Amino acid sequence: MKKWVKVLLILFVISVALVMVTAVYASDYYRAVAVGAYITSGNTVAVSQIDEGYFFDGPGTEDALIFYPGAKVDETSYAPLLNSLAEQGVDCFLVRMPMKLAFLGMNNADNIRAEYSYAHYYLAGHSLGGAMAADYAAEHTDEYSGLFLLAAYPSKDLSKAEFPVVFIYGENDLVLSREKLNEGFSLVPSDYSVVKISGGNHAQFGSYGEQDGDGNAAISAEEQQRITVDAIVNVIG
Repeated sequence: MKKWVKVLLILFVISVALVMVTAVYASDYYRAVAVGAYITSGNTVAVSQIDEGYFFDGPGTEDALIFYPGAKVDETSYAPLLNSLAEQGVDCFLVRMPMKLAFLGMNNADNIRAEYSYAHYYLAGHSLGGAMAADYAAEHTDEYSGLFLLAAYPSKDLSKAEFPVVFIYGENDLVLSREKLNEGFSLVPSDYSVVKISGGNHAQFGSYGEQDGDGNAAISAEEQQRITVDAIVNVIG
């Protein structure tokens, strides 16, 4: 009997420790900075919370972009970028990921496509979110019209995809592996395009401050995001 009591006590202690570790891990992430105005409906973009995250509903009706956020980053950090895209006629879905890790919700785009109807859907993501969007796209090549990888690269073969793939990254990004990026070029259609943002870094695709290990940006986050929006809109048309 005493043996079972000891076993149960050990299991209880382990369970409590796991809960505590999980809680600490889940609370350790980059917080969004000054995004309140971008998650509030304005004159041209209606912003609403949905089960999957946030919906940026602009004047467009044909094109929608599903966005996967970077690892351990508050998803609302990307509200300025997606609000700007919606203003340009591309409605955007900002996906909330479990524990802010895109690999735990890689298939969340399925739910959005099941609930909303658009003529064209596009996928995008930043860092780990971009990698997971790419891996998801590799399994759904006939359902999407384009893929935009912000400081990200694929790990699965997308070479047979019949949609444009655009790599967008900052010149001063010290988080992005250039070796993995170059390997990623061989996994996508040969007509892929690259937008290297002069003076940009890793973190400024979102609004969450400085990121550990990143390079210093020589341009503002607003400028980096404007260039990104232009690059995306130029492809979507």
